[in-house]
Amino acid sequence: MRETRIWRALLGLENTVVEGVEFDDDAGVIVVHARPTASRRDRCGTCRRRSPRFDHGDGRRRWRALDLGSVQAFVEADAPRVTCRRHGVTVASVPWARHDAGHTRDFDDTVAWLATVTSKTAVTRLMRVAWRTVGSIVARVWADTGGAVDRLEGLARIGIDEISYRRGQQYLTVVVDHDSGRLVWAAPGNSAATLRGFFDALGPARSAAITHVSADGADWIAVVVAERIPDAVVCADAFHVVQWATAALDQVRIEAWRTARATARSEPRPRRGPRTANSPKRPASDLANGIKRSRYALWKNPEDLTERQHAKLAWIATTDPRLHRAYLLKEGLRTIFQLPYDQAVEALDLWLGWARRCRIPAFTKLARSITKSRQLILNAIAHRLSNALIESVNTKIRLITRIAFGFKNVDALIALAMLSLGGHRPVLPGRN
Repeated sequence: MRETRIWRALLGLENTVVEGVEFDDDAGVIVVHARPTASRRDRCGTCRRRSPRFDHGDGRRRWRALDLGSVQAFVEADAPRVTCRRHGVTVASVPWARHDAGHTRDFDDTVAWLATVTSKTAVTRLMRVAWRTVGSIVARVWADTGGAVDRLEGLARIGIDEISYRRGQQYLTVVVDHDSGRLVWAAPGNSAATLRGFFDALGPARSAAITHVSADGADWIAVVVAERIPDAVVCADAFHVVQWATAALDQVRIEAWRTARATARSEPRPRRGPRTANSPKRPASDLANGIKRSRYALWKNPEDLTERQHAKLAWIATTDPRLHRAYLLKEGLRTIFQLPYDQAVEALDLWLGWARRCRIPAFTKLARSITKSRQLILNAIAHRLSNALIESVNTKIRLITRIAFGFKNVDALIALAMLSLGGHRPVLPGRN
């Protein structure tokens, strides 16, 4: 009696009768023969309802348990089938393992915990399983954990974004709670239909409780938000708005470089051999090379520039006033997000007037986009809400994506992201 109690405690076998223990010499493993207690027998593996037995199934089977020292351990028991009124003929549940799993609950929970805090190599070598098996375990544990909690309860301020997780335009749509910092929802795809799935899961009553939404300005997000939560305050993400200006500035820089390069090609070529003091000068070529190497000086914030990059900006101001004006437009837009709301309203209007009259096509086009998103930008400044938190979560998801390379489907990736970033990390067996 005392021995069976020890084996139950070692392997975490609750509601289980230990019939015997043996060492399998051929496989070199410990096998614990067990059966569910009378109250846990003949229950559906999915819903746990007591059901009439259908047959004996495929006979006895084994579940991998946590290793005992350096020796692998297995739980062996009968696996009969039952007839459930809801799920039909299915394998009966066992108290030590999840349905359709080849490992015990403690083994699954340990692997899932390790997957969220350690490297791929550490998990596979320590637990002696394949990485694809880890993906299946993580998906199984999240299905169990996520089904036991309401992740969407109490949402008021959310951020919506998309992230690429695989080549070939494969995206995830993610939703983050601004108040708790948790990842609350993720699904494959980046379309209006995908985002409608989130609001369908949220329901009309809880959707009405959403007060603020931050997004990157994608049309498919704006359409669904206006459709499902029209009263919510929508805030444009400052990072993406400044990114638009940076893209416009880079377009102007490339145009200036191409113009200088075309001019350089029409200049006389130097004679063969090393250049000397008598070699003809090619000022347009030097200009093209200087503009080509100015990207980071133009992109970075002024307070982050090195002394050399400050000199590069001063050189641009004297050699290419048009490019320098584009740089000032980008910096002017970035500065607006740092101003108090009243000053930001006036400054944004002044910036739009400047951009419309600048005679730089990339920025006149940007001015039209900013005009379209003007209220969303002002909402972001008034409520100091941005997608910075979501970008932080996306960075962590990218790391998880690299770790999850080799999972056979995207559901395992989403499960690992939810376990790691959703605030419901699995607990190691025997810990509270």
